[in-house]
Amino acid sequence: MSITKNEIKFIKSLNQKKFRQQEQLFLVEGIKGIREFLDSEFELYQLFATDAIFNAETKLISEKDLQRISALKTANTALAVFRMPQPKPITESSLVLALDDVRDPGNMGTIIRLCDWFGIEQLICSLETVDCFNPKVVQATMGSLTRVQIVYTDLEAYLEESKLEIYGTFMNGSSIYSEALPKKGIIVMGNEANGISSTIENLVHKKIGIPQFGNLKATESLNVATATAIVLSAFKGR
Repeated sequence: MSITKNEIKFIKSLNQKKFRQQEQLFLVEGIKGIREFLDSEFELYQLFATDAIFNAETKLISEKDLQRISALKTANTALAVFRMPQPKPITESSLVLALDDVRDPGNMGTIIRLCDWFGIEQLICSLETVDCFNPKVVQATMGSLTRVQIVYTDLEAYLEESKLEIYGTFMNGSSIYSEALPKKGIIVMGNEANGISSTIENLVHKKIGIPQFGNLKATESLNVATATAIVLSAFKGR
């Protein structure tokens, strides 16, 4: 069965944020990722594959046609379109991670996987943070997007209203290994190049950091996803 020109145009449009938001749809590629979403609360809209490998209604297409709609250099056997979930209210019953203008899709995908690994159920993102339904982000999460609630909001307003203690990560912050870290609170991670913005910095109650142990101390900073892994490990390991 061949894919129509209109279908190709429609699916390719979902690579752009404005059309994803307009249609409330996003793409998932690859067997493992699609199965994770099929087994979750996400609702399937359309599924394309080169073979009947899923227990879901599938439009069988050629490898050539799959490559035409894929965002990957080499298409990955199947591509699915899912509906975006309805936003849920934020709850503050445990540790919350907040992102202040994280822009790189790879970093975002890794951070979502880290939230899944460390049991962080809610990820609060500034409106400038990269879209979690960006195809590169979805690919990088490897299914973890189905288990982490992600909320985009005015981060400044959210932090101003929150009753939780706010921890911000800074190069000159006090060592996470010497602080009495709580089981409940908000951890803010900043932009890849500029860190936490001055506006958000003013709302932080406690500045924390990851100490350098190397003798030369020549490394300027850590990748934000790497830093998130270390910080979450410190908080969860207490």
